[in-house]
Amino acid sequence: MNITLIGMPGSGKSTVGKSLARRLGYAFLDVDPLIVEAHGAATLQDVLDSLGNEGFLDAEAEVISRLLCENTVLSPGGSAVLREKGALRLKELGPVVYLKLPCEVLEKRLWNLSRRGVILAPGQTIRDLYELREPFYERYADVTVEAGQPTVRDTVEKVVEALEL
Repeated sequence: MNITLIGMPGSGKSTVGKSLARRLGYAFLDVDPLIVEAHGAATLQDVLDSLGNEGFLDAEAEVISRLLCENTVLSPGGSAVLREKGALRLKELGPVVYLKLPCEVLEKRLWNLSRRGVILAPGQTIRDLYELREPFYERYADVTVEAGQPTVRDTVEKVVEALEL
């Protein structure tokens, strides 16, 4: 079984994912480097700059659709749920956990959007992005866990509890 963590940039997918993988004895896979590698780029932002928003979403979904793994905690980018092809593949791979954080917390955490490889339309704010994506996270999640607990360990334990592992 695999476990996929979805959520906004800054929600803790990678940090919680690495800790969850250690807790369960699973591998950890950050999907973003696979996208970078598939496009021969130096950074995720380079891929985004090269392909544009829509092209990036298609490329991300294509990489996700080819994932083959077992006993792995997956951390896709925050936009992974915006293409049905990718979102459905994540669900095929195992339970999907939405790490939910209030938008106000994300606004404080996300200070480097222009270098982070985050898809934003001109003039779009973090709140706009949050309001756009949240329905997708809720649609594709099997469970939702309030992220940003006092410690990463607390969030990991909430994920384990929610999945009844």
